[in-house]
Amino acid sequence: MRAIQMTEHGGPDVLRLTDAPDPQPGPGEVAVELAAAGVNFRDVYERQGVYPKELPAVPGAEGAGRVTAVGDGVTDVRVGDVVASAEFRGAYAERAVAPADRVVPVPDGVAPDLAAAVLLQGLTAHYLTHSTYEIKPGDTALVHAAAGGMGLLLTQMIKLRGGRVIGTVSTDEKEKLARDAGADEVLRYDGFADEVRRRTGGVPVVYDGVGKTTFDGSLASLRRRGLLALYGAASGPVPPLDPQRLNSGGSLFLTRPTLGDYVATREELLWRADDLFGWIASGELSVHVGGRYPLADTGRAHEDLEARRTTGKLLLIP
Repeated sequence: MRAIQMTEHGGPDVLRLTDAPDPQPGPGEVAVELAAAGVNFRDVYERQGVYPKELPAVPGAEGAGRVTAVGDGVTDVRVGDVVASAEFRGAYAERAVAPADRVVPVPDGVAPDLAAAVLLQGLTAHYLTHSTYEIKPGDTALVHAAAGGMGLLLTQMIKLRGGRVIGTVSTDEKEKLARDAGADEVLRYDGFADEVRRRTGGVPVVYDGVGKTTFDGSLASLRRRGLLALYGAASGPVPPLDPQRLNSGGSLFLTRPTLGDYVATREELLWRADDLFGWIASGELSVHVGGRYPLADTGRAHEDLEARRTTGKLLLIP
């Protein structure tokens, strides 16, 4: 099969298209012929060496497609099933293997490429809005990068729960996307904290996947006892924090959540995935795919993602 392999950490040029053996499922695993694979900042961090990954390796963890083989002990997934997972071993390929208890069924009303586009970010947006801070009717949330894949999903889920959204974006084009997704107000990044406080007096929650460049403003945007959910670091890692800043800011809360802790059981994984796919099938949730790239252009996909030249979700099509 064709696959992207990296033998060293570095820039997008380390992502090389190669011929690789077909992966075989072990006990408790399934092999899937992928219709699409998602491109995520997690993949960028692994490519750079920020997140540890043993080399050589095929990057990527998110994708969807049809099951071609099952390993010993697998009873709930069958050959021919259409499934999605955010825990493939090497999804930047034509075929990949995942643990059977970490794949979810894709219903007939959801195209496999949309399942691949939404799963990782959709599960993340779900836990952020339903568990990390449970949005209640009337809550106003600040969503950074509101026109990105995560931002568009967060905005829609906050609106589904009766909340209001203030989004931050960098361009007029991205402002239109954020407003089309339901954002009530849209700001540029420069001076956003002062503007948020002027309009609201402080919000109960900030969803921040940008990190270094927005962190201080995110804390300053919170009301007393507000929560900053720092779920990513697209602009770089946040420097060490003196906890006294949370005290002086109004007894604030700071969390750095990760998906694995919010889909720790299969029941929780299926709850979140069923909600996602149900909303897509009913038309309540729209998934914006900002670009589809052949495997040979994986390096370009990473370049576009890092340069923030994209909106919505990027996919690799094997």
